[in-house]
Amino acid sequence: MRVAVVFYPVKNRDKILKISKALAKGLESQGLQVDLIDAGMDVNSKLTIYQYIAFGTEVPGLFNQKIPRQVGDFLKNSGMVAGKRCFGYILPKPFFAAKSLNKLMSVMEGEGMFLKFSEVMGDEALAEEIGKKLVVRH
Repeated sequence: MRVAVVFYPVKNRDKILKISKALAKGLESQGLQVDLIDAGMDVNSKLTIYQYIAFGTEVPGLFNQKIPRQVGDFLKNSGMVAGKRCFGYILPKPFFAAKSLNKLMSVMEGEGMFLKFSEVMGDEALAEEIGKKLVVRH
């Protein structure tokens, strides 16, 4: 089964990259084929071939709860994502982390994605553990 771990960095690319790699490592431990996609650099990536998509981003500012507009633009232009099972995650902020995650979920569901799970992930150990336990298959 093919899984895409997609992340959109805003300010701290290294942190979200490390967390996304840890999530991918956990998913690979389940015997899944996982591809890591940087939505900021690979803007023309197509997600049609994947059966499961994990999408993560960060919130631009301390008091900001908005998800970057480019997240929605990327999903709109990434091929057929409607009906795909998915997982949404964001990096934690001191304020509005839950609201920001809710907004990411709304963007994903707005594209027709079927959200199975979501999480605010702050460290690599948690990301890898979630990847190991995430139910990807039906």
